[in-house]
Amino acid sequence: MGSRQLGFSDYELTTSKKQTKRGKFLSEMEGVVPWQAFLDLIEPHYPKTSKKGGRPPYPLATRLRIHLLQQWYSLSDPAMEEALIEGPTMRRYAGIELISDRIPDETTILAFRHLLEKHDLGEQIFETVKTHLSSFNPVFRLSPAPEPPSQGGMGRLD
Repeated sequence: MGSRQLGFSDYELTTSKKQTKRGKFLSEMEGVVPWQAFLDLIEPHYPKTSKKGGRPPYPLATRLRIHLLQQWYSLSDPAMEEALIEGPTMRRYAGIELISDRIPDETTILAFRHLLEKHDLGEQIFETVKTHLSSFNPVFRLSPAPEPPSQGGMGRLD
């Protein structure tokens, strides 16, 4: 596999001395997210390259990373597309190089979310995250949301 050419923004960021808050967060997520478990969960449902020709699908890892970026930063489909065009940090995290890779448009981003919904993968991804985080440290154990107070007042204090 040959090396890929760096764009100007890639070169600028790789030689930068200071890391942004977004860059720090994404570095942490790189080490925390159970990537292989997610890929294994989604892969059986992901479209394969067609023998009929046409444009090959984006790599599954790229689509997953874009989906997570969209969730973490509460971005709509059009806003996610724009963030990938304008932001080298998000683009690099998604595994997209502006010089050589095409950027998914909002319809492509939407189609991936629909794929996850169609196969009920959202709940399975959440369960995978719970299991993964609980294996790190008891602090990360996720529990159900607390019951809201009763309508009669402040609720019980035990």
